[in-house]
Amino acid sequence: MSAFEDAKARWAKIADLAAALSVLHWDQATYLPRRAFAARGRQLAALTETLHAHRTDPALGQLMERCGRELHGVDSESDEARMLCVAQRDFERARRVPAEFAARLAAHQSVGYVGWARAREADDFASIVPVLERTLEFSREYASFHPGFSHVADPLIDHADPGMTVARIEPLFAELRAFLVPLLRRIAERPKPDRSMLQDAFDAGAQIAFARRIVESMGYDFERGRMDLTPHPFMVRLAGDDVRITTRIGEDDLSDSLFSAIHEAGHALYELGIAPHFDRSPLGAGVSAGVHESQSRLWENLVCRSRPFWEHHLPQLQRSFPQLRRVDAESFYRAINCVEPSLIRTESDEVTYNLHVIIRFELELQMLTGELAVRDLAEAWNERYRSDLGIEPKGDSDGVLQDVHWYSDLIGGQFQCYALGNILSAQLFAAANAARSEIAEELAAGQFGSLRGWLLDNVHRYGRKLEADTLIERATGAPLRLDAYRAYLQRKFCDLYALDVGSPASTDATSVARTDLGSAFQ
Repeated sequence: MSAFEDAKARWAKIADLAAALSVLHWDQATYLPRRAFAARGRQLAALTETLHAHRTDPALGQLMERCGRELHGVDSESDEARMLCVAQRDFERARRVPAEFAARLAAHQSVGYVGWARAREADDFASIVPVLERTLEFSREYASFHPGFSHVADPLIDHADPGMTVARIEPLFAELRAFLVPLLRRIAERPKPDRSMLQDAFDAGAQIAFARRIVESMGYDFERGRMDLTPHPFMVRLAGDDVRITTRIGEDDLSDSLFSAIHEAGHALYELGIAPHFDRSPLGAGVSAGVHESQSRLWENLVCRSRPFWEHHLPQLQRSFPQLRRVDAESFYRAINCVEPSLIRTESDEVTYNLHVIIRFELELQMLTGELAVRDLAEAWNERYRSDLGIEPKGDSDGVLQDVHWYSDLIGGQFQCYALGNILSAQLFAAANAARSEIAEELAAGQFGSLRGWLLDNVHRYGRKLEADTLIERATGAPLRLDAYRAYLQRKFCDLYALDVGSPASTDATSVARTDLGSAFQ
């Protein structure tokens, strides 16, 4: 057996152990009995320690050195060369983290998830503060294992979005906010669409059945996955032919379950589209959280919140929910795209969504640098929502406890991917339409083959073979930039709200005060 074949066998075993760990996490978030969480924490810690030992085995490092010599002279973009490069980077990152730390963290994260679920149910942030303070300690400790970065958050960001740093993200977010604030102020002056049609009593079973039909039409294969219920929807890849999604049901809000399912199916299509021969290898996953999020947001917003989509699909929805039979497609389209500040990130409209992300990103940085104490997080959260969005959480459950991320993972690198994904979704969608002119006509007919094919060819099949920046530049002809996303939002929402398509982005980023946005909607 060659060194490379030996290494592939080791990488496959690591992938299988990681998948087993993911099964435990999936079960914990879906069907685990409440009294089983303590045992699950021990199981997660034990398996995490085993996985970490395999990932950091010195013998694996020596084997990869042999692979390097064996592959000397091989094309640097070949599957073998890229597989080795990514594996070596993973090895070096993992090797810096002590095994006992990994085990302690896994056990703590299980405690954090349980504590979050209970605190959210009780609307009681104070009860989870000690756990979150410990999470912050873990986060700083993790960052300390990766010296050489300019900001304490950079190692955490780089883990989710390789190549991204605070220095790259902050100017981009400032530019994004400088565009959004004037646009939102103009929208606030216009009459709001009627959303009452979405807020009725909708049978849970019918919601699940309709969501299932939509994600299946997108290309999600239920022979290679399943859809379950959870408090906070997610997607998980357990193998190339086992990619699962979850959603949640709000019986008084039709849009929640549907768009949650579509969002997670967008993630799943990415994982299902990765080249089969990358399965159980270092390349068998999405390249970054931001690129992953671009796929979910592309399907959720640019496709499934579009006018053509509902002109085709509304009659099907009306058959499932007769109370909508008098609603026309244009009214429904306007309702699902209503712009109005709301408390819940995952339920927010496209224009305000990124402000939710920016708030979280900035609070993460403040906690990591010590500017903000965990005990003051809820107050800081509420203040930012008052100043940035002109609204205030009624309690902790729709405020600082609404997202699971900080409670089940580390603090830092958790939220920037959502805004990066929004930006990339428009950039990729524009490139797809430029390359395949039939996409628009197919979408109006409820067909997604050309779009899915372009994404498969230009994004999905590569897995981690190409770095995120390289992938985006090759797929779209340009690096990550705000232009396409800004044009998309401006075109769509100026049309929806009968605004002159001027340039609401002319405001300088540094001149947009947070209170400007809050006052616009009061």
